[in-house]
Amino acid sequence: MTRRPLIAGNWKMFGRKADLGEITALKAALLGVHGVDVALCPPATLLSAAVAAAQPEITIGGQDCRPGGDGAFTGDLNAEMLADAGALWCIVGHSERRQGHGETDAIVAEKAKAAIDAGLTPIICVGETLEQRRAGKAVDVVTGQIRRSLPPGARVTTVVAYEPVWAIGTGLTPTLEEIAEIHAAARSALPVDMRILYGGSVKPANAAGIFGVEGVDGALVGGASLRAGDFSAIVRAHPAAARR
Repeated sequence: MTRRPLIAGNWKMFGRKADLGEITALKAALLGVHGVDVALCPPATLLSAAVAAAQPEITIGGQDCRPGGDGAFTGDLNAEMLADAGALWCIVGHSERRQGHGETDAIVAEKAKAAIDAGLTPIICVGETLEQRRAGKAVDVVTGQIRRSLPPGARVTTVVAYEPVWAIGTGLTPTLEEIAEIHAAARSALPVDMRILYGGSVKPANAAGIFGVEGVDGALVGGASLRAGDFSAIVRAHPAAARR
């Protein structure tokens, strides 16, 4: 089974209108590159403008969604709103949401289902803490999160992103052997054609090595996705990113 690589960027709570130029620059830097899907998930305030700046070469996603339809939920956005703004993807279950907002696997599954129902492709994040890894529980934690976070009947287009919590924004990265171990375990819990990304301090300097690990179908990139030069270098580091 050949899975088309996906390299997605998560801008988190960064970005203003002036930063839309990075998307334009990214398109120019990736001119002629094919063989991989490239996506960016900017803050909600930039979604519509990002769609206009990015298409068709780069697709846009949201960083979170509330399950359910419209309602009296001040400050929230549901999946239908993201789709209406032109998004095609939605990140759910990021560790910053799980830890900072108390989101459980059950809530993540609800959000993933809402994304699917709205026509979006969810990117479901899973990952262990440093304490869990040191206790030898990384595989059990990640596979358990996968089982509980995937909604019933999830489409094979659904994406899972393995992000070790202790590597996000720290500059630390698991060894390639550790990444391979978790991706192999995750693969055993998923359909063969469902993509599994690696995330956690992915940079131009380490991207090629990570992409060379068996079972890694791309990356969910944090800080490096804010800069067109860095993000384009990561995309180009993938062996499938051939030029026409």
